[in-house]
Amino acid sequence: MTKFHLGWFTNFSNPPWNTTWAGDEGRTWANGELHVDFARSLERACFDYIMLEDSSMVSDAYEQTSRVDLKYGLYAPKHDPVTLVPMLTAATEHIGVIATCSTSFYPPWLLARRFSTLDHLSGGRVGWNVVTSSEDRAAQNYGMDKLAEHDQRYERADEFVDLVKQLWASWEDDAMVLDRESGTYVDHTKVHVTNFRGKYHASRGPLNLPRSPQGEPVICQAGGSPRGREFAARNAETILSAAKDPAAMKAFRDDIRMRMEKAGRDPDSCKIMFITQPVLADTEADARAKVERMAADVDSRIESALGHISALTEIDLSTYQLDEEFPELSTNGHRTTLGDFLSYGNTPRSAALGWSMKNVHYVGTPDSVAEQMGETMDFVGGDGFLITGSIGRRYVGEITEGLVPALQRRGLVRTEYEHEMFRENLMSF
Repeated sequence: MTKFHLGWFTNFSNPPWNTTWAGDEGRTWANGELHVDFARSLERACFDYIMLEDSSMVSDAYEQTSRVDLKYGLYAPKHDPVTLVPMLTAATEHIGVIATCSTSFYPPWLLARRFSTLDHLSGGRVGWNVVTSSEDRAAQNYGMDKLAEHDQRYERADEFVDLVKQLWASWEDDAMVLDRESGTYVDHTKVHVTNFRGKYHASRGPLNLPRSPQGEPVICQAGGSPRGREFAARNAETILSAAKDPAAMKAFRDDIRMRMEKAGRDPDSCKIMFITQPVLADTEADARAKVERMAADVDSRIESALGHISALTEIDLSTYQLDEEFPELSTNGHRTTLGDFLSYGNTPRSAALGWSMKNVHYVGTPDSVAEQMGETMDFVGGDGFLITGSIGRRYVGEITEGLVPALQRRGLVRTEYEHEMFRENLMSF
């Protein structure tokens, strides 16, 4: 079977709090200690990376109030993931940590400097998840009236990443000479002015710190629209996908690899990770019963899902009756997510119920789920899975102490880290 990578998709936010096993985590998560324990557990299981998503708003898209967002903790409360990165990397030795930052809100020089600093602090274990943002409510928090048009945001992002990479390269690897004889700390001939001036961004450069251990942090991306895929194929080293079944996973991976070839890149230089939430138990029947319990709270699932989609698209889905067929919907926000949501049904009720369980692909015992995941990767061709779900200790333990050993026994995932730095481990197979 095909050997594959593992990551985990989460954020610096509240874990599920209203369950029997939650303890006080819903109140105490904000100090970062839960996430530190989580990172250590993933490292013991030899995960490639943790991906920390982010958003910059309290959404009032659904019902034109923040009730649903705050009731379910959908987009708030949420801390800045960049500030969590040093805590996680200081508490671990090998696992990569990817933080999300938006090209619509950060100045390029500040982002380049910040992530280069994080890469130094971590010894070369940091990545940047490049997003363009999709909500006008977020833009308004940064003094804008609204975001640019969808494809233009990617055009701006292409230029942004080009500039950031030039800033990261503005110091040669051996610029710091520490020559005692001449009293020279840095050789100025190896530090280069960038003088970048594009259509949207400009920066003189250079950065004012040495080149980072990896040269540049790992680039992550999650665009699913045609323009987003083009951007990812040009820039990304790992891509997130929420494809709904193995056929869609294979189609997405094949498309990205084709686009990478057209862009002159080696398709093997990017690892595509498919988001999934395995449901595990000691027996198949117990696992199916878990899924039934997850699906049972119909009213909350519907309201939460409609709140999520409203926030991401800024379409107020509360204005439609639950069993009323949708008209044609369009958005300047998350177009791929909207299309994915509508693929589960043509009414708010049917689409919400289907979409709310969309990441549950694999159900069973650790051994049976490991077998299923291996079969999927064989069919798709690679490259790995991005686990999602509660970072509470119970679910994390089910994955790291149940599923991962079953995968390791089959030779499907690593049993040790081969290298010191994030990119080297990500590209090691």
